[in-house]
Formats: sequence, C-alpha cells, structure tokens
Amino acid sequence: MMRVQWIIPTILVCAPFAAHAQLQGPESPGRLVREVVYNELHDHQLHGYWRYWIEKQQAQQQTRTIEQIETADGPVTMLVSADGRPLSAADQQQEEDRLNHLLHSPSEQARRRQDYADDEKRIGRILALLPDAFLFEDAGIEDGCYHLLFHPNPAYPPHSIEARIFHAMSGELWIDTRYKRLARLDGHLQDNVDFGYGILGRLYKGGWFRLQRTQVSTTDWKTERLEIHMNGRALFLKTISRETSEVRGGFAPVPPRLTLEQGMKLLAPAQTTAMMQSASFTAH
Repeated sequence: MMRVQWIIPTILVCAPFAAHAQLQGPESPGRLVREVVYNELHDHQLHGYWRYWIEKQQAQQQTRTIEQIETADGPVTMLVSADGRPLSAADQQQEEDRLNHLLHSPSEQARRRQDYADDEKRIGRILALLPDAFLFEDAGIEDGCYHLLFHPNPAYPPHSIEARIFHAMSGELWIDTRYKRLARLDGHLQDNVDFGYGILGRLYKGGWFRLQRTQVSTTDWKTERLEIHMNGRALFLKTISRETSEVRGGFAPVPPRLTLEQGMKLLAPAQTTAMMQSASFTAH
C-alpha cells in the first residue's frame, strides 16, 4: 500500500503517551482520545503490507468477494465470487483484462494513486476531529477495552461538509487498553444535516456507521468490519443513499514495497476461496 503521511495536528505532535491501567479524573477520557488519535496517525506510517479478502455488500447490488493485496502503488484487487458463486470464464477473463490494462496504463495508475491518497487524507482528517469535536464520558472497561460514550461538543465549529456530518453524530468508542489503539467506533446521526439551509441537500437523522478493527501483528491493526447506512436528499429532490457493509479477514503479511506487477502475481482467487471457507465468520 502506498504510504501517505496522515495529517498530524500540531496539538498531537509530542512524544508517545505512556499506557495506564485505568481512567482517572474528569478530563481523562478526552486525554485518552488524544493519545489514541496520536497513535493511529503516527503508527500508520510504520505499517506493513498485507493481503486479505473483503466481502462487500452495497445497496441493491450483489455481494462481492475480492482478494486485495497492498502494494507501494496502492491496493490491487481481483474479484473472487459474486453472491457466493465462482466467476464464469468470461468474468475471469474480464478481471484479467482489467488488471492488464491497469499494469500498462500510467494514467490509470496515477488516478488510483491520487484516489488512494485522497482517501488516506480524509481518514486522517476525520480521526483528527475526535479530540475537539466531541465530549467523552467514561463507560468503564469492556472486553479489554476502555468504553467511552461521546456526543457533539457545542463549542466546536465544523468548517467542512465532512466535519459537519461527523460532528452531528453521537455514539460509542472502544479503545484497546494495552496498546491504546482504536478497536471500534459506532456513530449515529441524531439530527438532520442540512446543506445550503436544506436547499442544496439534507442528510436524514437515523443514519449510522460502525468501524471495527483487529490487531494483526504487534504493530498493525486492520479494519475487519465497516458498516455505513446513510440516506438523504440532494439538489432537485434526488434521493441519495450510502448503504455499505464490509467484512475483511484472512490477513497475511506480504513483502514490503511490492510493485503493482508483483502484487498481481500474488493474487490467488482459489486460495482466497479456501481461506474464507475456513474462516470463523462471514458477512451478514
């Protein structure tokens, strides 16, 4: 995976925080969140490279299973199955043609690198919002994690659309007590979010998301489940919907700094199918 340096706010640029066994004091939840954000943004630069499968369901579309391998130029993927059925010969040829086009198209490679960089920066911006955009409440320790509740900080002024949407949420946060890493984040949209006073669009209250992560090595944490369920209305009454459910598993390390071509050679749909059949869970 291409390593893009996440945005690290100046308030977080300091030495790594030491672990502690329990929260103490009324301000401790907020401080703990700052520690976690620092760790997430800082440690991301040191991550290794991984291969894994993704089972993805989007609204009114097939459930697609893909194999993904991280390379220095971003992830490379191959479709493994659709709705649990192996690919036909024609579909397999289409996947091979797509990968061959990517390998020989500098413009397509550049576009993918830019898209990936934009995604990385967006995630960094959202994480950086956590310490200041929300107020946190200690809810105890649960399954080896600090459990925090959060709601919008009324004193925080969001300055972008993504910040306005995120700031409108309340939810729960779970933090691994040993490594101070984000284990799970649940958010629920408590009120409608209007754009242009509702004229340009509206995101309806009741939407929610869940991000769940797992430790795959002594230093690396990966997303194992992602749920996004949002609905709204855009300009001229066009209905907008974002319904996504992803489960990821079978994490295995690959050599660092792989090229796209090297990553493509490692793709093995049959191996991915066998790996999923032996997995302890699937997406539902």
